[in-house]
Amino acid sequence: MTLKSIPRPEHPRPDKFRPDWLNLNGEWDFEFDFTVCGMEKELFKKPFENGAKIIVPFPPESKLSGVHYTDFIPAMFYRREIEVPVNWQNKRIILHFGAVDCECKVFIDGEEIGAHKGGQTSFEFDITNFVKFGEVQQLTLYVHDDVRARLYGGGKQSWNYKPEGCLYERVTGIWQTVWLEAVDFAAIKDFRIGIDFMNGGFSITPKFYQVKPSYKLQITAYANEKEVGKVVGNAVDGQMLYLPLQVRREWNPDDPFLYSLNLQVFDDNGKEIDSLQSYAGLREISISEDKLYLNGEEIFLRFSLDQGYYPDGVWTAPSDEALKHDIELGLEAGFNGARLHQKVFEPRYHYWADKLGYLTWAEFGSWGLNWHDETARNNFFPQWREAMERDINHPSIITWVPLNESAHSYEFANTNDYPQYKAWVEEIYNLTKSIDFSRPVNTTSGYLHIKTDLWTVHSYAPDADALAKEMFPEAGGVYSRYAEHEVKYSGQPYLNDEFGGFLFETPSMEKIGHGYFGIRITDAEEFYKHAAPQVDWMINNDKISGYCYTQLYDVEMERNGVYQYDRTPKIASETLKKVFGKKNKSSKW
Repeated sequence: MTLKSIPRPEHPRPDKFRPDWLNLNGEWDFEFDFTVCGMEKELFKKPFENGAKIIVPFPPESKLSGVHYTDFIPAMFYRREIEVPVNWQNKRIILHFGAVDCECKVFIDGEEIGAHKGGQTSFEFDITNFVKFGEVQQLTLYVHDDVRARLYGGGKQSWNYKPEGCLYERVTGIWQTVWLEAVDFAAIKDFRIGIDFMNGGFSITPKFYQVKPSYKLQITAYANEKEVGKVVGNAVDGQMLYLPLQVRREWNPDDPFLYSLNLQVFDDNGKEIDSLQSYAGLREISISEDKLYLNGEEIFLRFSLDQGYYPDGVWTAPSDEALKHDIELGLEAGFNGARLHQKVFEPRYHYWADKLGYLTWAEFGSWGLNWHDETARNNFFPQWREAMERDINHPSIITWVPLNESAHSYEFANTNDYPQYKAWVEEIYNLTKSIDFSRPVNTTSGYLHIKTDLWTVHSYAPDADALAKEMFPEAGGVYSRYAEHEVKYSGQPYLNDEFGGFLFETPSMEKIGHGYFGIRITDAEEFYKHAAPQVDWMINNDKISGYCYTQLYDVEMERNGVYQYDRTPKIASETLKKVFGKKNKSSKW
């Protein structure tokens, strides 16, 4: 299979690029394991008998996979041949998985090389000791995915037989790119970029596959291919190197400027043994009293809800261009960013957001996780840590959102549940801040707020008057859906991070969808009539710092997008911009 014929052929991590890599997407053998006996039958050691094929990285529920099986898939096996190039000898060989839903074990020639739990985050295995260079070997993957057990967050995947309401098609197994990479034994494994916005510099904190204290790490910054900074230090885990910039240019929505970074490791003889290409943006997100600031300038967030679903790929974008196009659609509609809802988006989406100046809130797909269950609560922490650590260097991400509407007041009928829930959410907030204290944390989008940097509400209303009454009750203060269990509002930035949601079906569309309030919009005039007054009221209210409209595009049977599910427009972008392109008078962007 040539590179051009490989689905999703682009490098999956433009923020961590090396030239020695092999894309493993394409045709794999597969076998469903409906009885969940495949491990006992040792299918990981045998050729599959059914001859079935699947196109990776598309999940079996998708059309693009060539399978399109939409019933529950409790378990399955994948298998393909791999041949690691002979010229990769004397290198460390890393096997990368962008994401596999939900639990998996990986085998080479029938021997287990590792396992991973959690369906939304990336992981890798060092397979050097299992490789026979230049020889054909068998790579097998076992997947277990029990959505109904609710031990892991599945986002908007339906735990009922049929997708309904705001629960959609399920995703099983591989749904992001699989690839091999050759690196030196003492290569860079990861690194954290800290932003010194005031002084114009970056702090780089590295981690290596193997530490050689006498080796040197050199980091060079480029602006438009011109060197603008360099620093050299010892190649030691956790030893921060400060990279001052001779040319200072901030990253913002109007000018999303990115510095190119080259991270090189040199051995004792001065020979380069590793070179990794990355990039960084000089920007700062901060809070002062009840306002949000980007680079010291007040900003009002004009967001849409983006759920990352595709008609033919479910969770997997059909192409890199499709990822970019979703951002372009948001910009064309007048939004300055998106709340990435109930799914950990793939790194290339964040790459395009970085390139295009599109602000995002990165959210974990927490729905479907039974927080009453101790195992499920504990499963959350390593998954959320993996998501944050993978994406922390992207300048476009300005807020972390671990949970969405994670509990309702009626769920605390058992008096022991509330203290458990409260302690769990507090620990999630603390973990998030311990990993990254440079960004705000919207711990629970909408409700139930326990410990949070932002006060967010989901206020769906038929008109602006109703919206105003709900967001600012007559009794005073701000909207609290479950005041008896939420902490009291303490002056955080106040945002309506879900509103709108009107059923929007133009005359040419099949009438099968649903929206909210029984309001059905059919044309541009009606849309403007219902949406514009609510937006105008929010952008003109000094106590509100942003909104998020539900939603950017339709998803399956939900028809409340401003674009159709296939991303074709419902109305002209000029009309959408008249609604969502208006800026708050105090906001620069």
